[in-house]
Amino acid sequence: MILSLYIINKAGGLVYQKDFGDQLEKLSSNEYLVLAGTFHGVHAITSKISPLYGSTGIEMLEADTFRLFCFQTLTGSKFLLFTDPQQVSVEPYMKKIYDLYSDFVMKNPFHTPEMPIRCDRFDQSLLKFIKSVNGG
Repeated sequence: MILSLYIINKAGGLVYQKDFGDQLEKLSSNEYLVLAGTFHGVHAITSKISPLYGSTGIEMLEADTFRLFCFQTLTGSKFLLFTDPQQVSVEPYMKKIYDLYSDFVMKNPFHTPEMPIRCDRFDQSLLKFIKSVNGG
């Protein structure tokens, strides 16, 4: 089950956040921004300290009540997907979400890159996809 999606721009700013279930506690707007900035910094540090050349940083973080998956695009944007702890892989879901983002956000002539995402077609398509994944 997918619980939440965050999209962080290459500078570490939160440009999109949407919850899809009641399992995660709601945060204040400021807490969402702090969480995105903190993850961005930790992600950058982990990519530097990895013993493997070309490491991309944190790809999955596991906790008792959720898993966090991170997909970083070639442009530096990060897609964070919070799932229930039993979720093993999200690659096909991340691909579909990135396809929706590409189609409805990046191809939108009214969207300014690196700025908050305000696109109804993206929201509607994403919600429809997440409902199909979550069985709702």
